[in-house]
Amino acid sequence: MALGPRLDLRQSQQLVMTPQLQQAIKLLQLNNIELTAFVAEELERNPLLENGEERSVADDPGDQSQEAEAPELKAADTALNQTETPDSPLDADYEDNVYNHDGPSDNIGSEAGLGLNGNSRIEGGGGSFNGQDQAFDATLSEAESLQDHLLAQMGCMFDLPQDILIASHLIDLVDDSGYIAQQDFDDVPERLGCEREDAERIIGQLQTMDPVGICARSLSECLRIQQRERDRLDPIMDKFLNNLDLLGRGDLAALKRICQISQEDLSDMIKEIQELNPKPGLAFGGETAQTVVPDIYIKRNAQGVWHVELNSATLPKVLISQRYYAELKTGAKDEKAKEFLSECLADANWLVKALDQRAKTIVRVATELVRQQEAFFNHGVRHLKPLNLRAIAEEIDMHESTVSRVTSNKYLSCNRGVYELKYFFTSAISSSTGEADHSAEAVRDRIRSLIEDETLDNILSDDAIVDILKREEIDIARRTVAKYREAMRIPSSVQRRRAKKMAS
Repeated sequence: MALGPRLDLRQSQQLVMTPQLQQAIKLLQLNNIELTAFVAEELERNPLLENGEERSVADDPGDQSQEAEAPELKAADTALNQTETPDSPLDADYEDNVYNHDGPSDNIGSEAGLGLNGNSRIEGGGGSFNGQDQAFDATLSEAESLQDHLLAQMGCMFDLPQDILIASHLIDLVDDSGYIAQQDFDDVPERLGCEREDAERIIGQLQTMDPVGICARSLSECLRIQQRERDRLDPIMDKFLNNLDLLGRGDLAALKRICQISQEDLSDMIKEIQELNPKPGLAFGGETAQTVVPDIYIKRNAQGVWHVELNSATLPKVLISQRYYAELKTGAKDEKAKEFLSECLADANWLVKALDQRAKTIVRVATELVRQQEAFFNHGVRHLKPLNLRAIAEEIDMHESTVSRVTSNKYLSCNRGVYELKYFFTSAISSSTGEADHSAEAVRDRIRSLIEDETLDNILSDDAIVDILKREEIDIARRTVAKYREAMRIPSSVQRRRAKKMAS
């Protein structure tokens, strides 16, 4: 065969991920609060976008844009997963809808579409419940921080510049609970070039500040400072505080032997310690607790249908001003201005479509999730079913990674409380009779309830819990019970028995 240059024609197809398509995929990960921040940036950047809350569509019906045709995104989903791209895509194609506070108009999980048996059915939709105001108070005043409180007291305690430097550095090391880690304190002399004796002297002075017990390096030191302030730090109490680990293990006999006290004296000392504050710093400052704002509301209507709706109170409202676009287009003289205006219009159309499609995708996933976990919404956590992402994805014809994105960092509000969407995806515990599997979360709840119902005369070991669960047709190993118990921070049966004896 002769060797030489040649020309060949080949026809192939490939998916090109545009920046806008990638951004549309990423929008699924954002919750409503994060989405509002993203839209706010777009409103500042794009002059053709308007805040829908400031001007409703009804005020100027001729000022809405006609949206450009958007590409199909289903193929992008598969391509991203094949190339192991970290950002998974958005399933479903766009429709020509302007996104506003009412959300998608189609009833995705309607009664007819789902066809659930009985009176408890599910229907999907966007928007909010009529007359239901879900806004929350965001006008909290900022509390004084712990560091500010300590620095204000430090100002009148030290005169020498080197003392002020050491004291300021130590205050910076104080955590939210009011402690300074021992390792951090040990590093102070080398970090500041001072003597350890100076650091010890300064921290001793700081420990006299308010709140009592502040700047301690251990729980024992914190309680010792408080007892000294109460004039209750005698040698026996000092021995008691030096052996708090024995109290934590419930070894009261060893504690009595070391302190050389009676059972009555030991009980009095324990009650005295329980009156102290082990975390004095928590009374000051820290970050303001953030209220969880649900992205989705689940409510049963008068017909017994579970209704799925987006929280429109936190959804951004976006409009495209066609009138402003026409004015700018008329005044645009050079090619660069016209090109910029065209890009702004394309970006604005894309954002409206992406927000609309995001809303519909979330409602579809949430509707199917509620349908599959209907028993939970009707009867509680004991009836939570084992569920994975694939089961949802197959039912609504989406990719598993898309469902994962939709359910990440989003919360659902129902009559039983507020739950993260990920909460409803749990592993399965086999049934001992071969019937339907049990949800791991439901099993954990059962273990918790069994332990909460214990009495001093009936403390359940892990083996005893296994026997009870097996009688309830839950096939579970002892090590699994121990793992669940430890994950819920429930002590062992021995520790629980000691704690109940101390309480009694």
